[in-house]
Amino acid sequence: MHDLTWRPLTPRDAQASADLLNAMEAVDGIGENYTAEDTLQELIDPYADLERASLAAFDGDVMAGYVKIRFKPSAEEVHRVFLDGGVHPGYRRRGIGGSLVDAGVAAAKVVHELQHPSAKLVVDVNRPEHIAGLAELVRSRGFVPVRHFQRMEHSLRVVDGPVIPEGFRIEPWSERNDEDFRNVRNEAYRDYWGAVPMPADLWRNKITNQTFRPEVSFLLRDANRAAGVLVAMSWDADTEATGVRDAHFMVIGTLREYRRRGVAGALMGHALRSAAARGYDRASVNVDSADPSGVFENAGFATTTRYVRWALEV
Repeated sequence: MHDLTWRPLTPRDAQASADLLNAMEAVDGIGENYTAEDTLQELIDPYADLERASLAAFDGDVMAGYVKIRFKPSAEEVHRVFLDGGVHPGYRRRGIGGSLVDAGVAAAKVVHELQHPSAKLVVDVNRPEHIAGLAELVRSRGFVPVRHFQRMEHSLRVVDGPVIPEGFRIEPWSERNDEDFRNVRNEAYRDYWGAVPMPADLWRNKITNQTFRPEVSFLLRDANRAAGVLVAMSWDADTEATGVRDAHFMVIGTLREYRRRGVAGALMGHALRSAAARGYDRASVNVDSADPSGVFENAGFATTTRYVRWALEV
């Protein structure tokens, strides 16, 4: 590793980051392709302190590997930070991954002390379970599996989801109701494992960015009150690489008092029909495996990839 240059990431590394992630995708096959615009969005995340909490290894202009930490905008008893990273396939089995994980855990401690020092720190890694060598690497650093998630897909060939319940009305996203979308998401996700409210700056960075698809994003109202939301995103790099135009349901949330009334199913049914009508080839969603509702299976989704959430209590 002595021939590599190590330094924090900067927004100027967007293209090198995209090249690295696409090289990883060619081997790991997790279904994630990137443009420089996509990686720039991650590098300018307001809750990613690149100077203090990122590190990349370069071989000339080629990024051989990286790690970065995303901290939470708020935390109560536990502050769960995300450790994200990877190593170029051509540079694996050289100890770079271990060095990056160690650097990431050290950086997590630094930003944690700056942001939420009174809370307990937990470092999370969330990756598909099939990536070769990953489980061995994180286990060697003390991480343990604490949760499982799954990516589920819908072919859109047959869409028969439920219609909007009587007394409710559907609204497409607009700048006028954007705050309603964010507020319902924040309230609905209060009892979701690991979730915290999204401030407006994070909402703009992670949700209403260039991958946001307002034509397949909807709010469900009961009279004048917003009851549920569905937000869809789609990545042009994925479409170009695979030829499949995917509507990914990034946010699906229902206020507690409207649960078990068909709100989520109705939103999904409407969004699936809208996606099919607009020429999407597929819909997808990431689901907590602990969710017992079966609402996604009932809507016609099937599991394609399983993820493991690894955690290190510091």
